[in-house]
Amino acid sequence: PPAQSTMTVAMPAIAIIIPALNAATTLEATLGMVADSALPDVELIVVEGGSHDATPTLAADLGATVIEAPRGRGSQMATGVSHSDAPWLFFLHADTRLEAGWDARLASFMADPANAERAGVFHLRFDDASPAARRLEWIANRRSRWLGLPYGDQGLILSRPFYEALGGFEPIPIMEDVALVRRVGRNRLVHLEGDAITDARRYQKGGYVLRMLRNLACLTSYFIGVPPRWLVRLYG
Repeated sequence: PPAQSTMTVAMPAIAIIIPALNAATTLEATLGMVADSALPDVELIVVEGGSHDATPTLAADLGATVIEAPRGRGSQMATGVSHSDAPWLFFLHADTRLEAGWDARLASFMADPANAERAGVFHLRFDDASPAARRLEWIANRRSRWLGLPYGDQGLILSRPFYEALGGFEPIPIMEDVALVRRVGRNRLVHLEGDAITDARRYQKGGYVLRMLRNLACLTSYFIGVPPRWLVRLYG
């Protein structure tokens, strides 16, 4: 029989892409969580959007590949994809940590052939035990399940071919997550077990009710055709 080649081509099973801007206070916990995962062949990419703090140095020191992109999560995440050949992509915010077992849930999602043209998200939870935080979590998680509109804070995993077929993230300053998941569609969105635990400071600072109203106003305005660049000030 012909001799079989023993040469293998190294390719990351999954690229974890984190857009970051002045995220030094939260990024260490997020990157530490990834470093402790049991996922094989993880490519960790932090896409820097012009921070004035120690974000780029911290990310590099913690083992991430750091690249630069124009400010805005849409352009940052799209740039991250262009710097990776991984067959699976997981987008995660720099102020979000995942509940224990998240790596096993991603591995299970990737192993199921039915998910080749689906996207997965986690449940939203804030690192705040207040009743106001619980109410907003409830609303956000129901929005995700009933309307197929998860928050970007919930993470997003999908295969590269599916991502490319959807057209990827648009280089827009806001609503990039909504634009993409609308193309995914509610019936192709899988809700994974476990929580995405998000830093609550921006909600605490402005107030949960006001933040919820701002989010709703931005979403409604976007749906009726207001250009995303006009929504940045409204979002705050």
